[in-house]
Amino acid sequence: MTDILTLVFRTFSSQTSQKQDPSVGPSPPSLRCTTLVVGEHRLSRSVLLLAAVTAASELGIRVSFFAQTRIQSLPVCLQRCSATLNPEGLKKIAFSYPRTLEELLQQVASLHESPSPPSLIIVDGLDGFLRDPVAGSHAGFHSGEESCAAHLSALLCDTAAFLTEVLEQRGSSSAPCRIIASFLLNVDSESRDSSATDPILVVLDRYFQARCTLDQDRSYEAAAAAAQEVWHIYLSGTKSPEDCEDGPALAQEWKLFTFPDGLMEFKLV
Repeated sequence: MTDILTLVFRTFSSQTSQKQDPSVGPSPPSLRCTTLVVGEHRLSRSVLLLAAVTAASELGIRVSFFAQTRIQSLPVCLQRCSATLNPEGLKKIAFSYPRTLEELLQQVASLHESPSPPSLIIVDGLDGFLRDPVAGSHAGFHSGEESCAAHLSALLCDTAAFLTEVLEQRGSSSAPCRIIASFLLNVDSESRDSSATDPILVVLDRYFQARCTLDQDRSYEAAAAAAQEVWHIYLSGTKSPEDCEDGPALAQEWKLFTFPDGLMEFKLV
């Protein structure tokens, strides 16, 4: 999945950064096919939508996009380039809006019945499905939700593995089936070591091979770049079983500039 995210970042990167980096180009398929985007929901949803549209339009693969709330509009940067997007590719995105965890589980489990299986499964806001809406605890999670997180993660991974076999048996170039999901940390915004305090994230990290962490830069760089916000994007992950023994772990950093007019620009650090 990190190959698609990297393609997104490069597609919407500045022309200056592309010229400075001669390696910019299509990324080879990644062995890490499950990625968790951790950060602010408004921004993570935009990243997921960019991934869905880029995968469908640029790579021509089918995408299943699950969200608890309806998508009202595409990010401005996608609207601006709508004329260059492949309309047939956009038809490859199927949006579903399960309201509860149970509905999400049922809809994910039914993907294996699809005559045209997806090569990318996206789940927007795992925390919304896992958080108890009537819980009164300070943490916002009730007992047993770690097991729910494990159940959902295992189902996603098993479904992707099954669909990968189906795609490979059909000789499809769209294999493997990838997964990307987003999660909002439920911690005090002042905490700097937030990932260590969220038990749900600890469970999710056992199943997702890579992490895409969104961290807002609160320095003066945004003002200097005439941007509304600046975000650090960290792609990280441990070695997968298929990696070469002496191969490096995944480690990559990008910066995301968001502008008052809604445009987004990525820059490789």
